Amino acid sequence: MDIINERKERVKWFRNDRFGMFVHWGLYSIIGRGEWVMSTERIPLEKYVPYAKEFNPVNYDPSYWAKMAKKAGMKYVILTAKHHDGYCLFDSKLTDYTSMTSCDRDLVREFVEAVRTEGLKVGLYYSLIDWHHPDYPKYNDINHPMRGNEAFKDEVIDFNNYLRYMHGQVKELVTNYGKLDILWFDYAYENLRGEAWKATELVQMVRKHQPHVLIDNRLETSGEGFGSIVTADPAYFCGDFASPEQIIPPEGIRNVFGDPVPWELCTTINNNWGYNSTDPHYKSASLLIRKLVECVSKGGNMLLNIGPDGNGRVDAKSIQVLEEIAVWMERNSASIHGCDNAGIPKPEWGRYTKKGNKLYAHVFEAPIGPLALTGINKDSILSVRRLADGSEIKRGESWVTNEYKDIPFVCLGELPHFSYPLPDDTDTVLEITLKD
Repeated sequence: MDIINERKERVKWFRNDRFGMFVHWGLYSIIGRGEWVMSTERIPLEKYVPYAKEFNPVNYDPSYWAKMAKKAGMKYVILTAKHHDGYCLFDSKLTDYTSMTSCDRDLVREFVEAVRTEGLKVGLYYSLIDWHHPDYPKYNDINHPMRGNEAFKDEVIDFNNYLRYMHGQVKELVTNYGKLDILWFDYAYENLRGEAWKATELVQMVRKHQPHVLIDNRLETSGEGFGSIVTADPAYFCGDFASPEQIIPPEGIRNVFGDPVPWELCTTINNNWGYNSTDPHYKSASLLIRKLVECVSKGGNMLLNIGPDGNGRVDAKSIQVLEEIAVWMERNSASIHGCDNAGIPKPEWGRYTKKGNKLYAHVFEAPIGPLALTGINKDSILSVRRLADGSEIKRGESWVTNEYKDIPFVCLGELPHFSYPLPDDTDTVLEITLKD
């Protein structure tokens, strides 16, 4: 239970902030076919490593990324310091496969400084997987580019040597870049779970240097599972939050006692994490806003990913989507930041979020006639206003509501028995102040 209680303290800011930016960016961005391209196309090291000589991101501007995130109402930003291909965006003394060798720049240092300057919290992603290291499993591994390659069938590796390397790099990240707010590991699979990574030793080392940093649950699992964080006996390395990937849990996430577990949806702005020049399937700002609301209404966060190109540029469509989110958040962020599950059944027209005595009705669908505020005691309502402009929303009880005496109604126009379009088709937020 000490693990759970300690976690409750660490995650307070996380559960308040609710919205963050993920940035997948690295050597694979030059190729432009996603972050898994080395594996999916089974590219051998001798053909992949030369891309490092080309990596010179002249348009890399983490200050611009941070400003975009802040404007969109995001409160933290996480960068892939090292992805599965093993290439490091930081100054590692344990390998020369780094941006320091490629372009004489510590890109992680530039990132953390830029994000802190904007007053945002800093996170770093670190892959437990490494397709570049000679002592990482190959032939029998399900992910390695050389899986099933007969040339590696009888190769003898020293996995403990890899673990020393991996632990050493994590130590570099937690000791050389100041205070980190999130350390995002990725990911455990098959037999490489938990103590296979020497997870207890790893987390002990991290906590020694960064006692308040949040750690995800992926030392035990991947985006498809939760691990022991939801059990009665969570492991020391279970993490501070669950990390469902590309799916919103139907009812949020709770442990075996029924208590809410901190969680964060990680999702892409199109269908790829890393830059993919042929992926046009961008999610609309409207959809992402509604899904952010859904996450918060279920007690969760949203981590929204962008994938800049090899030069460091963010594509125009991603910028457009983020700018549209920013317009909505500028007026409605009070219904997101600091909010949680309202403890009220989901209404047919949208969702509720709650903060203190403020209940936020997120109206996605216009009603016929007045809007029924289902799940709320009508005598508990002090006032109703539109959050975006503070305008008063009139009560909507009238002759058309006579058969529904226990349900409070509000009128979205002048007359309760008339029907009116929503002021904001994406999400019209009503701020309902409840009596103390």
